[in-house]
Amino acid sequence: MMATKIIKVRLRYLAIIAIAAIIAIASHVWWLDAEPTQIASDVKLNSTAISSDWHPVTIGGGGYITGLYLHPQEADLMYVRTDNGGFYRSSRDRQQWQPITDSLPRGDWDYDHNSGGESLALDPQNPELVYIAVGKYSEFPGTVYKSEDRGANWQKSDLSVPMGGDEDKRWAGNRLVVSPLDPDLLLFGSRHDGLWRSQDGGISWTQVAGFPIAENKIGVLAIAFDPKQELVYASVYGDGVYQSLDRGITWQKLIDSPREVMQMAVARDGVLYATNNSSPQVNKYVDNRWLEISPRGFVHDTFNGLSLHPEDAATLIVSEGEKGKARIFYSEDGGTTWQKKGSTLQKTIPWLAKEFFNDHPSTIAFDPQQPQRVWLTDWFSVWRTDDINRKTVTWTNQVRGIEQTVLFNLISPPEGAILLSGLADQGGFYHHDLHDFPQRLGFQRQGFNLSKLNLTGDRYLDSYFQDVFDLAYCLNSPQHLVRVGAQRWRDTYFGVTSDDAGLTWQPWTKIPDNKIFMRVAISPTNPQHFVVTTSEDKPILTRDGGKTWTEVTGLPDGEIGPWNWNQPLAADGVRDDYFYYYGKGKVYRSSDGGLSFQESDLDFPQDTRHVLTTVPGVAGEIWLSLDTGGLYHSIDGGISFEKVELVERAHLVTVGTPIASELPHSIYVYGTLKNGKSGLFISVDSGLSWQQINRQSRMPRSIKVLVASLQQPGLIFAGTDGRGIHYRLIKASQIDLPQ
Repeated sequence: MMATKIIKVRLRYLAIIAIAAIIAIASHVWWLDAEPTQIASDVKLNSTAISSDWHPVTIGGGGYITGLYLHPQEADLMYVRTDNGGFYRSSRDRQQWQPITDSLPRGDWDYDHNSGGESLALDPQNPELVYIAVGKYSEFPGTVYKSEDRGANWQKSDLSVPMGGDEDKRWAGNRLVVSPLDPDLLLFGSRHDGLWRSQDGGISWTQVAGFPIAENKIGVLAIAFDPKQELVYASVYGDGVYQSLDRGITWQKLIDSPREVMQMAVARDGVLYATNNSSPQVNKYVDNRWLEISPRGFVHDTFNGLSLHPEDAATLIVSEGEKGKARIFYSEDGGTTWQKKGSTLQKTIPWLAKEFFNDHPSTIAFDPQQPQRVWLTDWFSVWRTDDINRKTVTWTNQVRGIEQTVLFNLISPPEGAILLSGLADQGGFYHHDLHDFPQRLGFQRQGFNLSKLNLTGDRYLDSYFQDVFDLAYCLNSPQHLVRVGAQRWRDTYFGVTSDDAGLTWQPWTKIPDNKIFMRVAISPTNPQHFVVTTSEDKPILTRDGGKTWTEVTGLPDGEIGPWNWNQPLAADGVRDDYFYYYGKGKVYRSSDGGLSFQESDLDFPQDTRHVLTTVPGVAGEIWLSLDTGGLYHSIDGGISFEKVELVERAHLVTVGTPIASELPHSIYVYGTLKNGKSGLFISVDSGLSWQQINRQSRMPRSIKVLVASLQQPGLIFAGTDGRGIHYRLIKASQIDLPQ
């Protein structure tokens, strides 16, 4: 229950409320859902005009492309699936990919199950038809959708089984297939519930009786139809390959079949090929027996990618899987002999390091229309070669339009870069231009060498941050930045500082041991003075830029990380020694530079999602969003708070530069108002009234981070869990301003 002292109404606010009410009644405009299509031509950022609709910040791929599908009848019609960024279709000129699943129904504010790509299927006879199986994690049921217009519109099926588009072996198999002889017949292999069959074009589904159900959370991983007869194969991962001679109704296990098949395909002559996760790694099934055809003379971990030539039944290509720098092998005699293909890169994305090519590749595929052309997808990008017949193959990025990075945090300082991002897997980027590929990978190799940290062996890869969990800047000296992050796969966590707005970085002189650094807040006046929270441990403080550290007292242990998007820590907007923290229903404040914190006696609703932020240049002003618990505001440094009654749910809150002169800072909330409207809202009168500037259905998917610019009024950024970064510019003319 909220303590009574938390509702502390001030007389000057009563006068403002009365004025705001008069303005609202007179104008009859309080809830605005403006969707303009054009802004003034003089509004530019880095020589790029900004539209007031939502647009992606260009990064270029950067997430796992778990499948590629080329239509056999129509040139350049391709689809890709991703593990948590939905599905994309190629445009006709092959220079741009278009997201096709942003219109699917959305989950809860903090979770979007429909962004997980479990599988995709094309009708080989009808280019208009496409089917997708969606569901991110097996804790929740997924389903199959059907489109009769290439993904423009979707019809939901009655299938409801757990799906795991972001789970183990998501880079393998193909679980959803359409019969090449009967477009109404589809099969779907589930992770937990066996095999499913549809006879009405994917709308209604029936579980196949008696088919094995695996216990390994991978299940029926790969299905392949024979292109010329009523014959179909299905592999149960960890068990073996099954065959059906009656359109998938009854099944029989094939003797001596490989147990851990990754991908399968049936050639024009009826030979079944399979890549395997255990020895032997490449097999074929011909004349009722299995043959090993793995490339000789090489030591292999596993094979995954597999494609058969559309015209020559004896020609196939395979790639290793589940590893970096995977090798590619090509055979023209059914796997009797193999050529190892060398690779050179012709990058269209400047930041993409050559080491990322063919990292955990998922799909390798002959182009049905131009068989000498081969496509490849991996953990970061889509690649194409126009001549696979060469011994050394040249691969080129083909990824423009695919934006599927996962954001940890964003900052938009009052000067310098318009945006700096903290990402999972790519570290992050210094964004000079919102519409062009970044020139370099995150913050790599810029002015320092992590060997100075006295870490030896393979604990890190030069200066590459796999993840950046948080970034912060000094308000009065914004060229000074701090960021914290990790090389997660090496279990190494560290922090760095910059004194040139993020162009070059230096490691902290001393890295406290055995800590995962999660959030950082810098004093508004002293860039050497900052507080850092840690995962499941005590926060720490430095006053000399990371040379020495002191453990903070009075705060609970930090929340578990790194997969945590709460923002509980902030520095005051003016005063050097004041810091604020929220945790477990309590607000804490420090007046001694973060050395010690005192718990307030105010009780707040506890929610798993929360953001605490302060107002730049204003002493003691705090905004606290608690998702279903609502929105709270303090102007006395957290001594008291007022609940913003007009806001029912505040999923995220951020503070931006005033949208017009003589106004206070703009406050943006992603949430729901008391009137039931959900989406993005702006307040230009310190929370007394709110105007809708986007419906939730028209917002980017899976928003985890919301940050408003301190350089450009009305510019706001949304960081997502799998759909990259999006931005929008709101003009003052779109807002009902106080008179």
